[in-house]
Amino acid sequence: MIKLHQLKKSPKSVHRRKVVGRGLGSGHGTYSTRGGKGQTARTGHSKMPAIFEGGRQPLVRQLPKSRGFKAISVKAAIISLSKLNVFADGAKVDLKALKAKGLIDIGASRAKILGGEIKKKLDIKLPISSSAKSAVEKAGGKVL
Repeated sequence: MIKLHQLKKSPKSVHRRKVVGRGLGSGHGTYSTRGGKGQTARTGHSKMPAIFEGGRQPLVRQLPKSRGFKAISVKAAIISLSKLNVFADGAKVDLKALKAKGLIDIGASRAKILGGEIKKKLDIKLPISSSAKSAVEKAGGKVL
C-alpha cells in the first residue's frame, strides 16, 4: 500500500507559465495568442459576462419589474375584543380556542386582540393592545 510520504508529482502535471508578448523569437509574439483581428484581440477586452446574450435585449430586461415586496414574517390575525363575547364567563382564550370557535382561520399561527367592548370575564393568553387589556380588566377578566 502506498503511503503519503511516498507520493510524487507526475512529471507532466506541472506546466510552465505561458509568457506572451515578448517578441517574435519567443513563439508567442506578434498576436500574442490573441488570434486575429477584431474585438477579442483588442486591449481591455476580457471574457463576455455570463448573462450576455449576443447583443439582443436580455431576458432580465424583457420581463416586467416586480413591484413591492413580500414580507417574510407572517402577519398576526386581528380580532376585535367584542367578538370574544361568544365565550362563556371564565373561559380561557388562546389560539386553539379561537380556531375552535371559528373566529380565526385554521391555518393562522399568530393572533392579536385589539380594542372593543367586552361583557364577559375571560382569561386571555394572547398578545393584546393596551386599550383592550384595560377593557378586559375592567370587565373582571385577566390577561396572562
